[in-house]
Amino acid sequence: MELLALIAGRPVVIALAILGAIVATLGSYLVRHPGRLGERGARFLLLLGYGLSGASIVLFIVAGFLPKP
Repeated sequence: MELLALIAGRPVVIALAILGAIVATLGSYLVRHPGRLGERGARFLLLLGYGLSGASIVLFIVAGFLPKP
């Protein structure tokens, strides 16, 4: 339970949200201007960013259900 509280903590949730936004923005740019990654790599980067943002949202919801110390 302590590990879940640590993972769902405010710093982790915020870091995942910011990292997800940066990765998704970079992926979106690369989808329109494919470089060395190619279209497939750019789409993967975009989905990875969305996944990190989604994980942040899920952890935020989980943190709301955890008991307060």
